[in-house]
Formats: sequence, structure tokens, C-alpha cells
Amino acid sequence: MTVKPDEKSLFTFEFMALCLVIVTAFCNVSVFYSFYYYLGVIEIPLVWRGFLVGLEPMAAFGLRLFVLPWLHVRNAYGVIMAALALLVIVSCSYLFVTTVTAMIILRIIHGTVFVLLTSAVISLMVNFIPSEKSGQGFSTLAVATMIPYAIIPPLTEALLPHVRNAADIYAGVSIFSAAAILLMIALRKRIGNALSGMDAVLMRRLTIADIRDNFKQHAVVILLLAMLFIYLAHATFFYFMKNLSLQTGVGNVGAFFTVSMATMIAVRLFGAAVFDRLNKLRLLMIVLVLLILCLIALPNAGMLSLYYLLAVVYGGSMGIALPILNALIFSASAPALRGLNTNMTLFTLDAGYFLTPYLGGMLITLGAGFGALFYVAAGFTLLCLTLIMALDCRKKGECVNES
Repeated sequence: MTVKPDEKSLFTFEFMALCLVIVTAFCNVSVFYSFYYYLGVIEIPLVWRGFLVGLEPMAAFGLRLFVLPWLHVRNAYGVIMAALALLVIVSCSYLFVTTVTAMIILRIIHGTVFVLLTSAVISLMVNFIPSEKSGQGFSTLAVATMIPYAIIPPLTEALLPHVRNAADIYAGVSIFSAAAILLMIALRKRIGNALSGMDAVLMRRLTIADIRDNFKQHAVVILLLAMLFIYLAHATFFYFMKNLSLQTGVGNVGAFFTVSMATMIAVRLFGAAVFDRLNKLRLLMIVLVLLILCLIALPNAGMLSLYYLLAVVYGGSMGIALPILNALIFSASAPALRGLNTNMTLFTLDAGYFLTPYLGGMLITLGAGFGALFYVAAGFTLLCLTLIMALDCRKKGECVNES
């Protein structure tokens, strides 16, 4: 059966298959949760480590804005196939790269491939999300991005004693890219059939005027800024949680990742259908308050029970916040601009994952403890909460500022 994008079924074969490709993309990101530590293992100088950790998302950050106007539904499939093939090569290259110069080149290439793959998949995927199921659709997409974070870190920790170093595991995740290539080959005809009846307006390439008009929408700009701040906080957790756990001497970071990410997935699976029936802005404000308290508490978690309780709180809060933000941006966007703005949320992810290790690495070099980074992350979350409160006021007519 051919499923047209304007039908109201969300869980089509096409949508779920593209979610699996997103899983593949994020397997190749989540495996680098301990990359800062790995750079020390291969004796990269301390001053370069934060920079190299952030270089891959920095490359994605710099490239994504150039890619988005060029990428559209008609060329997305070919871009996905090329990016998956290159991702296999990139993953295996970590086996041989041990110098600063070579690592700089590899990280830039890695970031380029990641942005091409994720942008192209999103450009196709948004056409299979019905407007009235945006919360459920982006909850499902968020589950797809989180599954690797729940599985890959503990799997890596279990495998590390049996391999030479983490580079063997970085190369090993290329098996997921190879599987995704086979899936996309099987999906090609179905994608073509599903999109054949799409409105020509949705199929065309965006113009500069379209993009300019999009960023005149206050709600879109506010929500994208809020997304940036939440990713700055989330990247702190991702890159520095292992170091914080070693510093405090409490708990196992692999288990912490498993608990927090499993909670994220559970919240999104069981809450997805509910998100579209609730006041999204109010719900978001509540979970952001919980997230701020969690980030402040993490450096002070002296007991094992509190350590894992905070994993649940973090996973539950972030598990609601990210898909709700995505759903709000989707709803605030014109249909022809939903692919652009969903990809812009990935741009904010790139920015957060690039800036956080760079700035965090500088603070550590200057003598700050890892706990201080989590207090800064709480500050970023507070800025996100402030923006959401301002948007809520604007929607209720309490804040009138059309400039």
C-alpha cells in the first residue's frame, strides 16, 4: 500500500525506516561519549582535547546552514546513500589516527558526513508526520535519537576490557551504517511512490526569500534559541558526566547513561500520545524547573541511590523537553518550512555540542572542577526557561513587543 504524506497515519513503513537510519547516525555520535578521555589515552596534549571533541559538531554547525538551502526532497535519497557510505570509511579511520593534525582533518570530515546524513533524513521524514500528531511524531524521532545513547555507552564500557582501545569500537559501529545502506536500498521504491503525489510547493527548493521570511517569525526564533540553550546543557551531561563520576567517585557512568536514556525512551513512548493533548508550553516549563534542580544536584550526589535517582530525573525531564520543543517548532512553521526548521534544531544541537566541550575544556584547563560545568549547564537551562516563559506571555497577550 502506498502511504501518501497527507494521510493521517504516523507509523508508516517509510517513517519507521527513516527513524532507523537516524538511529544509525546517532550510533556514530553516542559512541564518542568518552572521547575526551580517549584523547588522553592516545596522549593528545590537554590543551587540544576540548577542541578536538567539539570539532566534529563544529564542522556540522558551520556546514548545516550552507546545506539546508540546497537540500530538498528530490535529492535527499542520494545524499543519504552517499553519506552512509562515507560514514563507514570515517568510523574505521579512527583506528589509524593518533596525531593532532590528522585528528583535526578526520573530525571535520566526520562532522560534514553527519550533517549531510541527518539533514537529508529529516528533509524526507517531516513529510510523513501529520500536523495533528506532531508531538507523537517528534517523540518517536526523539526515541530514535536516544536509543543509541542508552545502548552504546554501556556496551562500550563492557567491550573496552576486550579491545585495544576505544578506536576499535569507533570502527565497529560502522556495521550499523552498512545495515542502513541495505535498508535504504529496500526503501527506495516506496519512498518514490509515497512522495509522487506531493504538492509541488513542498517538493521545490527553498528560496532565500522563503528562509528570510521564516526567521521573521518570532515564535520560531524564540524556540530555536531555547533549543540551543537546552542542547548546551545536554552536551555538558554527554561529554563530562564520565569525568564528573570519576571525580565524585560515586556510581558507574555506563549504568547512569542506561538509566537516564531508558527513562527518556520510556517517557517518550508512553507519553507521546498525551503530549498533543496537553498545554505544551506549561508542561515544558515544569520539566525545565526539574532539569535545573537536577543539574545543580548532580555534582553533590554523594550517595549511590541519589546518583541513580538523578539519572531518572534527568532522563524524564530531558525526555519530555526535547520532543515538546521540536513539536512547538513544527507547529509554528509553515508546511513548506517544516523541514528547514526541523533541521535548524539539529543546527542548534551542532552548536551546543561544539561550544560545550570547547568552553568546558577551557574551564578545566584553567583549573575549574567538573562540577562547575554542571552549574553552568543549569544556568543555560534557566535561560531556556526564561525564553519559554516569554513565549507563553506573548501567546497570552501579556507581553506585547512586536519589534
